[in-house]
Amino acid sequence: MVEKIQSLAKQYAPEFIQVRRHLHANPELSYQEFKTAEFVKSQLAALAIPFETKAQTGVIGWIKGRNPDKKLIALRADMDALPILEANEVSYKSLDEGVMHACGHDVHTTCLLGAAKILSELKDEWEGTVKLIFQPGEEKNPGGASLLIKEGVLENPRPDAILGLHVHPGLATGKVSFRAGKVMASADELYFTVKGKGGHAAAPQSAVDPILIASHLVIALQQVISRRKNPLNPSVLSITAFNAGTTTNVIPGEVKLMGTFRAMDEDWRFEAHEIIRTISHNLVTAMGGELDLHIDVGYPNVFNNEALTTKAKQKAIDFLGTHYVEETEIRMGAEDFGYYTQKIPGCFYRLGVMSDPANIRNVHTPTFDINENAIETGMGMMAWLAVSVDKY
Repeated sequence: MVEKIQSLAKQYAPEFIQVRRHLHANPELSYQEFKTAEFVKSQLAALAIPFETKAQTGVIGWIKGRNPDKKLIALRADMDALPILEANEVSYKSLDEGVMHACGHDVHTTCLLGAAKILSELKDEWEGTVKLIFQPGEEKNPGGASLLIKEGVLENPRPDAILGLHVHPGLATGKVSFRAGKVMASADELYFTVKGKGGHAAAPQSAVDPILIASHLVIALQQVISRRKNPLNPSVLSITAFNAGTTTNVIPGEVKLMGTFRAMDEDWRFEAHEIIRTISHNLVTAMGGELDLHIDVGYPNVFNNEALTTKAKQKAIDFLGTHYVEETEIRMGAEDFGYYTQKIPGCFYRLGVMSDPANIRNVHTPTFDINENAIETGMGMMAWLAVSVDKY
């Protein structure tokens, strides 16, 4: 089976490189993936793979092998793009100015479509059923995964496990990487409005300066990380926006701050929320101001089932060889794949797409791009893992 999947991945790679270029040139923002969904449906229909729509732009397909009730493995790919102006000058450059597949979701969708073609062609040679999840809205709260779960994507029947991949610009093309346990952080958005009393900059004694209060608040919030957290559970708190005032001689009436809180442990995550609220309200009140604070709870952390991930990593070695399988580093970035891993055993792994070691084209940048030889590895690996991993 390994050799058959490798052969088909190599044979179909040129076709799916063109699929990836089509998707890259036609990006759509989160929850607006209507044309992308129609393209995915057309690809599945051409393979006679049944499908349905969920969460407006999500597409769910099924491929049944021999003895289809033996196991059910789900494969997931996200489809949305980012509001970024592409700087690459390539034939497949985005046709929608200001929207770009800068996080590789075009690659993810392509690999799943390629895996679907391989699995469909070999369906008389493997056992079980594979559920194909083409997901919208990974880049924007509340996360397309949460919407699909609410609409029953993990029920009737319930998958035994779910697998997903993500491009890794810092990993050599042809390689993949895995990590069992905690692998990516939760992500919550922080919104502060510090209210004071405006006044003339030359008479600060007559005002309640929200800029001064907010400055102290930024520094105080670092205690959440430096003095409160368990060192075995990495977390990050970053204030990323500080907005106030319009001129040099006026103390404004309020300041708006924004930031993010990331954590690898769900218990600590919500404990930290309460600490943030307590520190913020006490400090602002003590300095004579008022505070509005909103914590927008986002994605949970991604936890890779240990047994499933250990097995998947060994299967990847069987498919590619030991030299091409590495250990994924812990990342404080977030992924709504974490919603799936809260419900069923999951494994989220990395696909190497490095094109030039001297010029890493990182995700979420205007110059992100990949070595397209990674498509062959990605589609072949997805197909192989779907048929080779067991129930968990």
